[in-house]
Amino acid sequence: MVRLRLQRKGRKKAPFYHIVVADQRAKRDGRFIQRIGSYNPMTKPATITLDRDAAFEWLNKGAQPSDTVRAILRFKGVMYRKHLMKGVAKGAMTEEQAMVKYQEWIEAKEGKVAARIEESKREKEAELARLRGTAPVIVEEVVEEVVEEVEAPVEEVAGVVVETLEEITGEVKEETPAEDAPANDDENKEG
Repeated sequence: MVRLRLQRKGRKKAPFYHIVVADQRAKRDGRFIQRIGSYNPMTKPATITLDRDAAFEWLNKGAQPSDTVRAILRFKGVMYRKHLMKGVAKGAMTEEQAMVKYQEWIEAKEGKVAARIEESKREKEAELARLRGTAPVIVEEVVEEVVEEVEAPVEEVAGVVVETLEEITGEVKEETPAEDAPANDDENKEG
C-alpha cells in the first residue's frame, strides 16, 4: 500500500520534514517513491511547500495520507479539490465551476496566510524592540483621543469638588491676589 507521509530531517531538537510518497513497509526515513513537498514546524507560522497537483494525483491513485499529512493536505486545499472533483463525477457541477471555486478558495487561504505572516513579523519586531529597551511607538491620534476622553471627566470632577466645598463651608470664599494681601496687612497695622 502506498502512503503519503512525513520523512524526518534536520538535527536534534530542530526537525524538518519532507512530504513523500512511500511504500507503507519502508522505514520512516528510508526509501520513497516521490518527494512532493516539505514541512517546517519550527517557524511561525509553520512553513509548508507542497506540489498540490502531485498530491492530488497520488490521492486519486489510492495513496493514503498519514494523519499529519492529511491535515497538511486539508490546509493546502488538496482535500477540498478532491471533494469538488467528487461533485463533478456525480454531475453536481462542471469541472470549470469546480476549478473556479478551488482557485477562489486558494486565493482566500493564501491571503489569510500572508496576513498571519505579517502579523508574526510585527510581533517579532515588537519583541525585539522590547528586548532592546526601545520605547514603543505611540500613535498621536490615539493619544489625542485618550486626552480628550480624560479631560472631560476631570473638569466635571473639579466642578463637583468646588460645589461640595461650598456646601461644607456654607459660603463662597473669594480669592485675594497675592500682591493685595501684604498691602492690607500694612494698612491694618498703621490704623
